[in-house]
Amino acid sequence: MKPLEQARFDKLYQSYLNELFLQGMQPKTIDSYSRALRQVAEFFDTCPDQLSAEQLKYYFIYIATYKSWSSVKIARCAIQFCYKYLLNRPWVWVNIVKPPKQQAIQDVLSIAEVQAIINATRQLRYQVYYLTTYSLGLRLSESLNLTIADIDKSLMQVHLHNTKSKKDRFVPLPQTTLLALRRYWKTHRHPKLLFPGGKPPHLCQGKTMIMDKGGVQKTIKIVAKECGISKNVHVHTLRHSIATHMLESGCNLRSIQEFLGHADPKTTAIYTRMTNETAQNSALILNDIVDSISINWQEN
Repeated sequence: MKPLEQARFDKLYQSYLNELFLQGMQPKTIDSYSRALRQVAEFFDTCPDQLSAEQLKYYFIYIATYKSWSSVKIARCAIQFCYKYLLNRPWVWVNIVKPPKQQAIQDVLSIAEVQAIINATRQLRYQVYYLTTYSLGLRLSESLNLTIADIDKSLMQVHLHNTKSKKDRFVPLPQTTLLALRRYWKTHRHPKLLFPGGKPPHLCQGKTMIMDKGGVQKTIKIVAKECGISKNVHVHTLRHSIATHMLESGCNLRSIQEFLGHADPKTTAIYTRMTNETAQNSALILNDIVDSISINWQEN
């Protein structure tokens, strides 16, 4: 862009970041939306507020052809947000993008495969992380950000904060997982985090570091391959797997939905609540599943 155009875009971009924050967007959404806005500006070498409907159509076709429909969806939402909250213009081109609905079936690991991956992992921190993520049915960031205060050993449950749904939830804590977390915590004794990152004192520019996302993602793929597992394995596969194992073991769908923190698809944002009976049953089933896994712990 020419200097004046670049300056105008820089001002728009900063306002865009501020508005995303003020609208309560999650950090991951802010990152993806802001990246999408930068990309469309780079593609046309101009500030996005000057783009016509025809230019946007061409851009969406380009993304759908050379990237993916999910990228189209993100770009559309990012630009639409810009028009609505920054430019105060009506968005009249929403219907030009209708990504085809895809319901891909996710790969699921058997209990034996989960056990094999944990045992083949050669670092204790990753072993404990994978067991924790699997046994608590957590998303990648939910387990990475666990703190000591989240663990309630008297009630044998874990308190999850600031989840994807922006609602806290409690999940049962299997005894095996509690013992594993204690085993790993004794190796670093961080005053707050269960999975600190970097070397002691686990700080970077004064900020507390958590374990690297890329490391846990890369490692589980390498280990799965070494175990001869040809499935597309990533950290989120552990979450899919525990839900499947609970269902197969007789846990009802309402309990699993609450356990994972999913919204009811029929009511979108309404969450089902477990009764005391279903909560107790799901905790017993969860303990039985996790207790069946025999782990050879690595020395740290």
